[in-house]
This record gives sequence, structure tokens and C-alpha cells, in this order.
Amino acid sequence: MRNSKKIPNGAQPKAGRVAGGSESKSQIPKVIIIMGPPGAGKGTQAELLAEKLNLFHLETSKILEEKFREKTKGEILIEGEKYSFAKEKKLWEEGKLCSPQFVTYLIIEKIKELNKSGKNLILSGSPRTLYEAERVIPVLEKLYGRKNIRCIFLDISPEETIFRNSHRRICELMRHPILYLKENEKLKRCPLDGSRLIKRGKLDKPETIRVRLKEYKERTYPVIEYLKKRKIKVEKINGSPPPAIVFENILKKLK
Repeated sequence: MRNSKKIPNGAQPKAGRVAGGSESKSQIPKVIIIMGPPGAGKGTQAELLAEKLNLFHLETSKILEEKFREKTKGEILIEGEKYSFAKEKKLWEEGKLCSPQFVTYLIIEKIKELNKSGKNLILSGSPRTLYEAERVIPVLEKLYGRKNIRCIFLDISPEETIFRNSHRRICELMRHPILYLKENEKLKRCPLDGSRLIKRGKLDKPETIRVRLKEYKERTYPVIEYLKKRKIKVEKINGSPPPAIVFENILKKLK
């Protein structure tokens, strides 16, 4: 019997797990791609949808964060080129996108691994570039079928992006993201694991966020047109309302 979990005080559940759901798999896509500018709530909505629809949440930012925690030295050979972990981490910390080849390699390997174990997916933060989209989407189409892929585009203003990201906190132990709400403004500890709440350092400084916004407009937004050209349905959703309302609006679009 499945246990339902409430998300207290704005805390969001940990990414990278499969949760049970009551919906019939025939009624939902096998792959959902969540896109939008920094701070649009991609991770939040992906976690809620993963819980509701029994999908594995594949979050690019988490994959990169975990990889850079594990390894900061050495190189990896991709398509005959060497990519330095130290250089990729520096790009990431400055708010710039990591090399598309580096990110794409990590994502495709993870997708194949999950498909072999029979998991359907929800992706947040991927594909981030046309290079990545041109390689990741055909893999998804081959493994899951084009008709089983949907894209949700969460739209918020640049001003809201800067506000949300500059106020973002995560917990020190499990990296749970904590939504900024007036009710939890003075919260010191994570309501899920009790560890201290911290900022993400350079990543969430306003100047870094502006760089991330520029990178998004120039390198990520064109992916939307690529998906449309491949006949993958893209649903635009207003990401400004509270998460619960955005979530309900997404579910309506997926029906």
C-alpha cells in the first residue's frame, strides 16, 4: 500500500526517485520534458508529477551537482575530445552552461540506464541546448516513441526569475530545495531532515542569475522550436501562480 507524503513549509521532495501513482500508464505520456527559465519551478513541478504519475525524475542540475561533488579532477573522453571536470565545474559555478557534449553524454547514459530498468521519465533542465536536443530527443523517440513524449513550458518573467533564485535555499544534508514563502522566511532548518538551510553560493547571486538568463535565452529557448518541428506537443503554462495551481494546470493539459 502506497504512503502519501505531504510537503511541509515549502519543502520539496528529494529528486531522483520513483514514486507510486494511481493513474493508468495508458493515460499519461511515457516521457514529460519540463522547460522554462531559471527559477520557473521546473524541479518542483517535475517532483509533483513524478509522484502523481509514477515517473522517474531525471534532473540535469542534480546530475551535474552530484557529479561535481564526486569528481573535481580528471578528464572524460567524448567523441574524441577531452573534457575537464574542473573546467566544467567552473562554468557551472559562474552560471554558464556546461559544454553541451559533456552534459549530453551524462544525460544519454542515464536515460539508457533508466529505460533498461523499465522506468518512464520526467526531465527538468534537459535538453538545455540545440546540440543536446538533437542527440537526446532521437534517443527518447527510439526508446519510448515520439507520440509518448510531451513538453511543458513554464513561463515566468525575468524579474521573477531573479527574485526566486536570489531567495532560494536548500538544506545542507539532502539538498532539498525550500520554496520562498512569507510563512517560512525565518525558517532555519529543513522540515524534512532537520539540517541547516543554506544558499547555493555563487549560483544564486543576482549577477550570476542574469548570466543564466542570458544563456537561457540564447541557448535553451531555441530548443522549444526544435521540439515543435519534430511534432512533439509543447504546452505553455504560466509558472507565476503558487505551485499547487501550476500543478493543477499542468495536469489539465496532460489529460
